[in-house]
Amino acid sequence: MSADARARAAVDHLLDVLDLDESQARTTEDIFTGRSHAMPTGRIYGGQVLGQSLLAAERTMPADRAAHSMHGYFLRPGDSAQGVTIAVDRIHDGRSFSTRRAQAYQNGVPIFSMIASFQDDAPGLEHAAPMPTDIPAPEDLVSDDELVRGEAQWLKSRPADIRHVQSPIYLAADGELSPHQAIWMRLRSPMPDDARMHRAALAYLSDMTIQESILRAHGIAWSTPGLKVASLDHAMWWHRPARVDEWMLYVQKSANARGGRGLATGRIYTREGVLAASVSQEIMIRVPDAPGAAD
Repeated sequence: MSADARARAAVDHLLDVLDLDESQARTTEDIFTGRSHAMPTGRIYGGQVLGQSLLAAERTMPADRAAHSMHGYFLRPGDSAQGVTIAVDRIHDGRSFSTRRAQAYQNGVPIFSMIASFQDDAPGLEHAAPMPTDIPAPEDLVSDDELVRGEAQWLKSRPADIRHVQSPIYLAADGELSPHQAIWMRLRSPMPDDARMHRAALAYLSDMTIQESILRAHGIAWSTPGLKVASLDHAMWWHRPARVDEWMLYVQKSANARGGRGLATGRIYTREGVLAASVSQEIMIRVPDAPGAAD
């Protein structure tokens, strides 16, 4: 399969995962079902249920009332060999704002719970933190899947082209210990002109690398034997429209790690420097004792 065909297939698979089916079953909630990505770990990728839950909630909204924020908790690890059922509770509909709760289930128990808020477009005060200026262009960087080549072939099956400004930490965490990093990202092939789908895909991408500012601060690579990382919660704010099939800069930092948890935040900019979204996530992180360390 050619590189272009592989890229198209990866994005088509993402679109299939985000293409929810609306169930005819009804309680007091709207019920949707979706498919899962196969994952090397066997656990559902968090960005999948973020995107699916957001889209399920958006499906209960008029088209001109867009998501502006979501706050979610990962409750249990999901099984990537199974699909998910998403129940949406229409909590509130006001003149300008709406609120929805969405819960993703497997085997009858919730694996993810989210509350999201939606608003009609409206004028108001406006400012935004500027995009950093000392960042190389994505064309001047090498794609992660080219850097690691045969040692992490699964990277090539991702729907996104990810390019680290600092060296990636999949296999080794070289360089300065710093709680900061930046990446360029975009989907590998064009997406439909559907603003809701682009917001959901941005939620999907927002979970892909944000944990790394915590790991990088301590020189820990993803390949560290015995390392355990799991997302606990995830919050996101959509500020301005953006296309996920065009280059975006994701600037990430970690302000704190303590008690087996780490906090990371991020800002996502368009290529033109427009602040499109902000993200925060807390993770559980367990690092094995170094060889020879005392019990």
